[in-house]
Amino acid sequence: MKPHSFLRPLVVAAALAAATCASIAHADIKVGIDLSSTGPAAAIGITSKNAMLMWPDTIAGQKADYIVLDDGSDPGVAVRNIHKLINEDHVDVIVGPNITPAALAALDPVAESKTPMITLVGSGSVVEPQQGARVWAFKMAQTDAAMADVMTRYMAAHGVKTVGFIGFADSYGDSWLNEFTKYAKERNIQIVATERYNRTDASVTGQILKLMSAKPDAMLIAGAGTPTVLPQRTLIERGYKGPIYQTHGIATPEFIKLGGKDVEGTLFPTQPVVVARTLPADQPAQKAALAFVDAYEAKYGPGTVTQFAGDAAGVYPRLQDAVARALKTAQPGTEAFRVALRSELEHAHEVVVPNGMVNTSPTDHVGLDQRASVMGTVRGGKFVYLGQ
Repeated sequence: MKPHSFLRPLVVAAALAAATCASIAHADIKVGIDLSSTGPAAAIGITSKNAMLMWPDTIAGQKADYIVLDDGSDPGVAVRNIHKLINEDHVDVIVGPNITPAALAALDPVAESKTPMITLVGSGSVVEPQQGARVWAFKMAQTDAAMADVMTRYMAAHGVKTVGFIGFADSYGDSWLNEFTKYAKERNIQIVATERYNRTDASVTGQILKLMSAKPDAMLIAGAGTPTVLPQRTLIERGYKGPIYQTHGIATPEFIKLGGKDVEGTLFPTQPVVVARTLPADQPAQKAALAFVDAYEAKYGPGTVTQFAGDAAGVYPRLQDAVARALKTAQPGTEAFRVALRSELEHAHEVVVPNGMVNTSPTDHVGLDQRASVMGTVRGGKFVYLGQ
């Protein structure tokens, strides 16, 4: 498979690095992938998988075997998949899961087997704090903290003083409530009402009526994928006229398709890939983001790219960078290689990914700075850039 244009410079760089140890015959590198390709989070998992299908069949000059499993958006199934990938397929690295509850549940098995895991979730709870099992986990998406930071800055600049919050009744909702509360307090924004709901709920009318009775300046819906449409539609149907904010978890074409006119004007923090075509030329991530969007949409059609596809695409250059160095000290298929790979993933320096530049450390297993955080809106049925 020939690499797509946005990956070619990275492939060349990794090949040159691998050439320094060309005399050593290495085993294939096995990459175990767990995604939610079905179930409530399918809109996230499918686009992640699509991006992975664009990966070359070598990593740092070594043949790569990609083993892809579907967890059906079920954390229990995800854990079973992780055990299979580790104990039966003997993978060198895990990629995924892409929902927070599943990624949290996977921490113990990856730590026990000393297998690094690069997750595709939004919540920073998977990698923070960097201790215990979390030292084996990395994360591609910008943290909830960084997204809450850029969101509350935008709110404060546009006169929002009070907010009503409704979020998933799980670890994603917990993380967002915690991070938003912290940054809202810094900017003198008060949360006047808090409600929760489940990803599979068919109605949130009761929660929405309670939020509206508090008469907040703005509403924040903290969820991911298409289940985020329900609270917003209910707000519109009940006559709410204020601004509605969502999190970076909404950025899929399915959100716009399902939400239709009810999601026009949605305000949300996001990463550069989602709004690549409307980014200003001087935005630091614009070039890499646009290159990926061009390649992805050439394969899958206009308007199909998502943040989650961008996150998944970014795993490949992360692996290229780390594997090239890990190969110098250990052989794939061994514990020594997995340990070396974890260490090298922890020391990325200015690695270019579609959603920004990555600089990791022993205390930061995300590595994205504010170059990877922007504000967007839904306008004319499209995600567009608002500011940074």
